[in-house]
Amino acid sequence: MDIIVSGSIAYDYLMRFPGRFAEHLLLDHLHRISVSFLVEDMTKHWGGNGGNIAYTLALLHQKPKLFGTVGRDFAPYAERLAESGVDLSLVQRIDDVFMPSFFANIDMDNNQIGSFYSGAMNYAKNFRIGDVYDAKPDLVIVSPNDPDAMSNLCEECHQRGIKFIYDPSQQVARLSGDQLRANMQGAYMLVVNEYEAEMINQKTGLNIESMRQMFEVLIVTHGNQGSKIYAHDTMIQVPVFQETVIKDPTGVGDAYRAGLICGLAQGYPLQLCGELGSLCATYALEHVGTQNHHFTISDFIARFRTSFDDGGQLESMR
Repeated sequence: MDIIVSGSIAYDYLMRFPGRFAEHLLLDHLHRISVSFLVEDMTKHWGGNGGNIAYTLALLHQKPKLFGTVGRDFAPYAERLAESGVDLSLVQRIDDVFMPSFFANIDMDNNQIGSFYSGAMNYAKNFRIGDVYDAKPDLVIVSPNDPDAMSNLCEECHQRGIKFIYDPSQQVARLSGDQLRANMQGAYMLVVNEYEAEMINQKTGLNIESMRQMFEVLIVTHGNQGSKIYAHDTMIQVPVFQETVIKDPTGVGDAYRAGLICGLAQGYPLQLCGELGSLCATYALEHVGTQNHHFTISDFIARFRTSFDDGGQLESMR
């Protein structure tokens, strides 16, 4: 299947402060803050929703085409993605700016102070699939990116009759009700978490039942309660895959989406697609960073079968 993964491509800088932010914030002076925290360590990770989804798809032996904008410091990330099997032919490099970057400082109570530099992501709205790719893809996932870029891509897919998954995720907070409604038009599938579904309801008036009528497939993830897949007047409950250790929840949703898309590309039933997503999410949960999990297809299938029954269907992934 010809799959295009659109979304942010970024670096994540994670810092650890060996204290408590609350002890250094004066409640009577919050209107005039000037604080600095000396951190013990900093780690740099590959990230961005588009990059994360494409990475795990490549682990699953898919050949995703990543579509997004990057800055002049993309080279090391590009090398790693290419080695993983991600097609970078649609990635647009903007040499005037740096890569989008997320800077997070986390204290000993796991409170977080973060900043996001959008950088090259600001230019994503200037590119359409038709500008950089002559063929018509089989499936596009519109994951979080510059809000205008997401809207433009949804409109392009709708107009050209391209099957697409709408995955607004973190950008639900940024998008207006009118934008969300417009972006949903013509989408084959909507994927959101429980909180985002409620935000969509507040902004658009669309509840779960209303959204079920709009999409062939609606998926709502519920954290450690698994996910629910709504399709054809049925609801499929997909449990989480039991983890061995919890290290970092960042990127779990992106990994879930990769497993889901892999199942769709293989033509598997939706139950099996969701279960693939569940295991991919657990792999991400067990590692710090969004792209530090690794597995072979044989190991993946063997682990899958310790909890789920694929009836032999996963042999087609080898």
